[in-house]
Amino acid sequence: MSNRLQSILLLGTTIRTNRFIPHRFTSRIWFCSGSFRNQTNMEIDDGSCEVVVGDPHLLDTKIAAMRNAGQAKLQVIADFDATLTKYRVNGSRGQSSHGLLQQENAEYDNKRRELYEYYHPLEFSPTIPIEEKTKLMEEWWGKTHALLIEGGLTYDGIRQSVADSTIAFREGVVELFEFLEERDIPVLIFSAGLADIIEEVMRQKVHKLFKNVKIVSNRMVFDDNGHLVSFKGKTIHSLNKNEHALDMAAPLHDRLGAVDGPTYENVSVKMRRNVILLGDHIGDLGMSDGLNYENRISVGFLNDNVENSLDSYCQAFDVVYLNDAPMWGVVKLVSQICPGGD
Repeated sequence: MSNRLQSILLLGTTIRTNRFIPHRFTSRIWFCSGSFRNQTNMEIDDGSCEVVVGDPHLLDTKIAAMRNAGQAKLQVIADFDATLTKYRVNGSRGQSSHGLLQQENAEYDNKRRELYEYYHPLEFSPTIPIEEKTKLMEEWWGKTHALLIEGGLTYDGIRQSVADSTIAFREGVVELFEFLEERDIPVLIFSAGLADIIEEVMRQKVHKLFKNVKIVSNRMVFDDNGHLVSFKGKTIHSLNKNEHALDMAAPLHDRLGAVDGPTYENVSVKMRRNVILLGDHIGDLGMSDGLNYENRISVGFLNDNVENSLDSYCQAFDVVYLNDAPMWGVVKLVSQICPGGD
């Protein structure tokens, strides 16, 4: 088997954690040059996925450079919705961390839905200049946050919304976090949604704290009775979701309870110049804009509309996983960069 196939393909490799990659995890590796044509077909079995590698030689070079630099120089930056979480759940479109929220007040749920129906097409309009679109996104997020406060959102409401939701993590996400936690490799989760909801999703769906995980998202402020009264810091929306917002990052355990072991200050994160970036939109590549990185491996999850978006994703990302793939390939990637721990 060639080195470039070994860069992605894993068959029955156990990693140093209490979980492991399925022994029958297989991939169909497709290499694309200009257009998506050349295929290397592998038998599909449990945990199978399809992978696009735009430039196999460049990917191998980046893996080697990161491995030689050591895990002390590595960090992972990840989008949340449709990246760490599944795009589809039980055959239907899964909920986002923002979309799952029910306000215990139908009037305000309807108002937020009306805002979505108005602004969402503008977010993806190819004719609106970026400066104007950024202002529209700030306007949308501001109005939405105001409705959450005005409508009397409570933290109990968030808990119930998550409990009633269909949001779910991809297979392999917990194992990825465990692998990185064992090696003290920080994970920054970037989201234009709400940090408090993401934390509650982690609490209910994973039932585990990760001392190395930090959330970069919009953070709520609640009063003593659990009612939302304001938002903290700069608003993070879909067009400014990058490491310039790092000061808003908060260790997950600060909210959920103390854990033993080191935490990660912003300055130490910024010193980690090798980045694995995970996203489901090409715009997610901007999440590392505030970091002066030396090497970056970008991993894209192309969940839908594959035929029309494949070429652009292939050009933008080093590796692309198709059709709501599991996270096992990323676990393999980090295990290659950190094969035995430093």
